[in-house]
Amino acid sequence: MRRREFLAIAGGAAVAWPLTARGQDSERLRRVGVLIAVNEDNADARARVQAFQQQLKELGWIDGRNIRIEYRWSGSSAELLRASAAELVAMRPDAIFAGNTAALEALHQSGAVLPIVFAQVADPLARGYVASIARPGRHITGFANHEHAIAAKWLELIREVAPATARLGILFESANDGQKYQAEIAKGMPPGMILLSSAVRTRSELDDAIKQVAAQPNGALIVLSGPLTAVHREAIISSAVSYRLPLIHPYQYFSAAGGLISYGPDLVDQYRRAAGYVDRVLKGEKPGDLPVQFPTKYILAINLKTAKALGITVPPTLLARADEVIE
Repeated sequence: MRRREFLAIAGGAAVAWPLTARGQDSERLRRVGVLIAVNEDNADARARVQAFQQQLKELGWIDGRNIRIEYRWSGSSAELLRASAAELVAMRPDAIFAGNTAALEALHQSGAVLPIVFAQVADPLARGYVASIARPGRHITGFANHEHAIAAKWLELIREVAPATARLGILFESANDGQKYQAEIAKGMPPGMILLSSAVRTRSELDDAIKQVAAQPNGALIVLSGPLTAVHREAIISSAVSYRLPLIHPYQYFSAAGGLISYGPDLVDQYRRAAGYVDRVLKGEKPGDLPVQFPTKYILAINLKTAKALGITVPPTLLARADEVIE
């Protein structure tokens, strides 16, 4: 059930920049690379890619007719991700779409200056991908992830659904920007609540971090997104439920898989909007002239089956605000 939309503020070179005005050469077959640091069999990621493809089609780009799209999926393998990024860059495509932060980082490290459009990327300005939000000024632009202030909303939701929470764990991957989310959470924590922060790199570290939060009663867990947590989502959710830890994640696919609550941007919408930027680049616009944009749609999803397993009664006021209720 989706009922709400939030309007957010819009906010060495291995390959040479193409010198031709591609928008004037309408008959030439264009090539677009797509790099995603997720497994290819991930149904949620494939739904996002399908939205990307469909939007390109609606804009007149038909794969195999006037455009050729080269996909590379790397899962959580950093080695495969680097190799896939290098392979796409070597093809000299007209544009590359980076489907998440890890994918964009791999392309950025490759040194390529091809036009790049991204989606689902955290803090592109602080990471140095763009010179500014309003005017990126380089060869990279796209659609940024939620801002760090969203962490205050996660804390609010935890306190609303589990007011007795005394230990709050925030779990993020080592390459993620978890400390900034942690700082936002700390600002709003009530006296006496303990914040446990864990940067993880492996499945065993994930397990240890969850056990640490569950070591004492009244714990809850915020899990940030990343390739590792995406691959092991079922294990994370299973552990959280077995330890009776309310769990919040930014993205809807976690609540669909059994997480208690998710609150964050609509990723399908981000991919769809990113296709519009790819279209503009293929028609001759420079990424540096296209402002980085933030999400315009956020989704609050609640899994009532998980709430029952945790012994939690979700307040009717919270259910009324939810865009999706999983029963």
